[in-house]
Amino acid sequence: MKQSTARQVAGREAEAYALRHLQQQNLTLITQNWTCRRGELDLVMLDGDTVVFVEVRYRRHAGWGGALESVDYRKQEKLTLAAQSFLQKESQWADAPCRFDVVAINGDPGSQPALNWIQNAFDA
Repeated sequence: MKQSTARQVAGREAEAYALRHLQQQNLTLITQNWTCRRGELDLVMLDGDTVVFVEVRYRRHAGWGGALESVDYRKQEKLTLAAQSFLQKESQWADAPCRFDVVAINGDPGSQPALNWIQNAFDA
């Protein structure tokens, strides 16, 4: 298997792991891998009446920094723009309260990797 393909598979597994965890916390999936010109939203979920934009970050090794550290200012900016596009296109959510969460997963996706769910990880 090519390295990029292995990385994509690991990323999808990490996203599925994050989704299961959030659903166990009673969040409901609105959409997954929503894309627009401005970027991609990994998971868009509903927590009560709040629309939650979830960025899933996975790192097998912390050599380049952990998963959480990879959501830098530039990444936050891209997520904010993508979320604005989502709310414009999916107008039924336009008046709902919103927040940005990060699910940081560190470790081997084959085992139970460490999952860190940060609610309200940053402000738009």
